[in-house]
Amino acid sequence: MPVERVCLGRIVGAHGVRGMVRIKPFTEVPEDVDAYGPLTDGKGERTFDVTVSGPHKGTVLAWIDGVQDRDAAERLRGTDLCVPRDRLPEAGADDEGAVVTVDGTDLGRVLAVHDFGAGDVVEAGGAGRQPVLVPFTAEAVPEIDLDGGRLVVDPPPGLLETPTQAEQEGRDVDDGDGNGDGGP
Repeated sequence: MPVERVCLGRIVGAHGVRGMVRIKPFTEVPEDVDAYGPLTDGKGERTFDVTVSGPHKGTVLAWIDGVQDRDAAERLRGTDLCVPRDRLPEAGADDEGAVVTVDGTDLGRVLAVHDFGAGDVVEAGGAGRQPVLVPFTAEAVPEIDLDGGRLVVDPPPGLLETPTQAEQEGRDVDDGDGNGDGGP
């Protein structure tokens, strides 16, 4: 049975000329990227001994054993840093990771946080719900309740609507032809 891995961060580039890397952390506390022992790449093929130096402009700076110059650090760009799930503490209550709208609509749980290049996006869904992607911005996610283990989202208008709902309300629906008329 393959080992389930959890991605704690991704190397996004080099910092300086001595081999330090910048890591985009996916941990609750950014500096905890190195808190669970040696990290591996996403497939578990390479192992990295990481020592976090501190935060830097939305990333953390870190040293990786054996990486001694900028070129070696740059070659690691895009590498996910993972640990086996069994090294992480047990999750809390069943409602941890819940996603609800400001009006109380249940959107499911946090399935993932993605970065497709234009900023972080939270994927919510599960338990038979259609997954939705919500921008992870202060406007779209006005409340992060760490103690309660939930996100409160205020999705942009139309994000949660199906085309049928929009048509019933008399709004144009994009049918893909570029003219916004909802027809041929």
